[in-house]
Amino acid sequence: MTDATVVSLAREAVLTILLVAGPALLIGMLVGLLVSIFQATTQIQEQTLTFIPKIVAVLVSIVVFGPWMIRNLVDLAERLFANLPMYIR
Repeated sequence: MTDATVVSLAREAVLTILLVAGPALLIGMLVGLLVSIFQATTQIQEQTLTFIPKIVAVLVSIVVFGPWMIRNLVDLAERLFANLPMYIR
């Protein structure tokens, strides 16, 4: 296995991680921003108010995007296992 192969595998794995985690992180960030704006306008400074909506939003996004996330991870695993003989040469 050459250095280029290792770098290519690492790049592919990082891109897959970013793609899979991206929707949940983006939705969590947007909900956090909306809650912060709501807190600023109403002057409610309750710390726990930010956590519950974010948790619910991230869980809903995982339910909605879950099949797509699993498909991306399975595709990466299939490619890794299919090319395994080439990697261990």
